Amino acid sequence: MKKEDIHLGDWNRILFGDTPGVFTWEVIVRTILIYLVFLVIMRLLGKRMSAQLTITELGVMIMLGGIVAVPMQIPTRGLLPGTLLLICVLIYQRGISWLSLKNRKVELAVQGDVTLLVKDGVMQINHMRDDSISPNEVFAQLRDRDIKQLGEVKRLYLEGNGSFSVFKNDAPTAGLSVLPAKDVRMNQTLKPVDHQKVCVYCGQPDKAQIHSGKQCPNCGHDQWTSAVQ
Repeated sequence: MKKEDIHLGDWNRILFGDTPGVFTWEVIVRTILIYLVFLVIMRLLGKRMSAQLTITELGVMIMLGGIVAVPMQIPTRGLLPGTLLLICVLIYQRGISWLSLKNRKVELAVQGDVTLLVKDGVMQINHMRDDSISPNEVFAQLRDRDIKQLGEVKRLYLEGNGSFSVFKNDAPTAGLSVLPAKDVRMNQTLKPVDHQKVCVYCGQPDKAQIHSGKQCPNCGHDQWTSAVQ
């Protein structure tokens, strides 16, 4: 389209584009048909497609969005190619799921593995770096589960689909507070344990009770604070 063909008052072009107005009704018909096919494909893909998605499932969802847009809106494209593409995506996703079920290596390659983020009240910094997870993200997930300090956590996992799983300690120990430092009132609800120090960065307890200038054996930082109960 040339620039001289563009006019602000050209409402027919603005509303309908270069297609005749009757194509609007065809778009409605196309959308209904593609929507019905899409629902069938989604149903056949399984329940996981409506839950939190894995990497492959997210990729499939993006592909589905790109596939259904073209046959609904472009008058020179038919519905059959779009339908065939949806069926191809269905076969691809089902094939990947079948291979993942048969072969553990394929499952790890396409879906990822679980990552241990917190073990017995101590953040596993090396694992967190591998998955680009910051301490603040860990703290936010724990606060969302009404956990106030790391000593309450036995295990925190980052699942392959990006969700977090928390297992609480049956007998909570003193640990690093996960509450925001600026929320003084909430922090006052936690009782400091003066004889127990923990690393400010990862929550590692200082069992040797040597705090000044000592590096944390877990993360290498040298700042310590009182554990809270």
